[in-house]
Amino acid sequence: MFVDYPLLSLVIWLPILGGFAILFNGDNAMTRPLSLIVSLLTLVLSIGLYIDFDMSTHEMQFVEHMPWVPVFDINYYLGIDGFSMPLIILTAFSTVIVVIAGWEVIQDRVAQYMAAFLVMEGLMIAVFAALDAILFYVFFEAMLIPLFLVIGIWGGPNKVYATIKFFLYTFFGSVFLLLSLLYLRHVTGSFDILEYHQVSLSMTEQTWLLLAILIAFAVKVPMWPVHTWLPDAHVEAPTGGSVILAAITLKIGGYGLLRFALPIAPDASMALDWLVISLSLIAIVYIGFVALVQSDLKKLIAYSSIAHMGFVTMGIFIVFGIFANSATGSGAVLAVEGAMVQMISHGFIAAAMFLCVGVLYDRMHTREIAHYGGVINTMPVFAGFSVFFAMANAGLPGTSGFVGEFMVILAAFQANFWYAFLAATTLILGAAYSLWMIKRVVFGEVSNDNVATLKDINRREFWMLASLAIIVLVIGIWPAPLIEVMHSSVEHLLTQVSQSKL
Repeated sequence: MFVDYPLLSLVIWLPILGGFAILFNGDNAMTRPLSLIVSLLTLVLSIGLYIDFDMSTHEMQFVEHMPWVPVFDINYYLGIDGFSMPLIILTAFSTVIVVIAGWEVIQDRVAQYMAAFLVMEGLMIAVFAALDAILFYVFFEAMLIPLFLVIGIWGGPNKVYATIKFFLYTFFGSVFLLLSLLYLRHVTGSFDILEYHQVSLSMTEQTWLLLAILIAFAVKVPMWPVHTWLPDAHVEAPTGGSVILAAITLKIGGYGLLRFALPIAPDASMALDWLVISLSLIAIVYIGFVALVQSDLKKLIAYSSIAHMGFVTMGIFIVFGIFANSATGSGAVLAVEGAMVQMISHGFIAAAMFLCVGVLYDRMHTREIAHYGGVINTMPVFAGFSVFFAMANAGLPGTSGFVGEFMVILAAFQANFWYAFLAATTLILGAAYSLWMIKRVVFGEVSNDNVATLKDINRREFWMLASLAIIVLVIGIWPAPLIEVMHSSVEHLLTQVSQSKL
């Protein structure tokens, strides 16, 4: 239906141009409605991509290719596959939620706030669609600018510290990514990312490239020990900023490893898989314990995100252990698909949990767990949503939080028993910090007069949280449509990885 139209460009540039239009129009009565219309149209168009997406092939679809800077052979080259498609839908949906979440809360510089998120939406979708290395890098860097502004302008009291730390970490990683892309250009004579997947490199070249790519995307995930920017950014960011950070920005790290690290440097990835798996297990276990001792709601959820993203990086790199220990390597497909499901699931669950914190913060202007208690007595509907999302975060069967983690743990048994055993501790730690938070915040007697005067969620907040709850339930009960989208691309990637380039 849509294949003859530049639908992918439309999905990218509609929110960017719409954001600038809203920005130049300034604050007025139409700022919020227009922002919602633009975000909804982008979501509808992204669903159009899904409708016409051919799940039977790993080939890039909706391809657009035209010269951009011909003298350097840089092209406007776009296309999506099974890895890109779910992340684009997640990005479009999350932006709609962010616009709704800031509808009443943001009263200062509304046009700038909405424009920042719309522009960021288009840039993030472009990251998932770019097939030219320089185009990817430009969008990869550009998306940081509106996020930097969101935290720096609408953030908390330590926003300057958080934004500078965020910038330094991400810029540090980006330098290594640029160096690796320029070296690949030197080797291949092209900036075509798909061509990089076919190039033969020596083990030394692969090792240095993998380390550079790993540093760049490890900061984004973020992996231990380059994770310390994330809790500060989350605490200082407004609710919308935290939602986008958790739902989308972290996923760019996992996407980058799938798009660059494994297909370009498979032999080095196999040689250094122990390093990535070790760092992932540290994130899952150690950061889980760190989450247990947090007194700030946002910090607890931020550390929880780091632990859950450890499943993504572990799922991606345990495929080599599975290939070594299994004649068929069938568990490798399960591992990568589990990592992808975990990325999508975490995007919805973490967004919902940060929105729940935002609902409480808008009413009491504190994130300290000790200042709450007995919220269920005054906000029963909100309490129901909070308990549900906390259970999903802990990996309760029947929710999306269980599916990805279960797939990765199941696949890990084929690689190494101890990988699976240590990863499974998240089922205990996740339940521990999630239940501890809910017990202290939601249940019990009303702890103080501020809690006693709380009003339950309004219609806007109800539908915002209900839509996320429905998605978390649907993926948890029926993950097949999500897995089918990525299956061909996962099988093709593993075929590439299993065929040594040396």
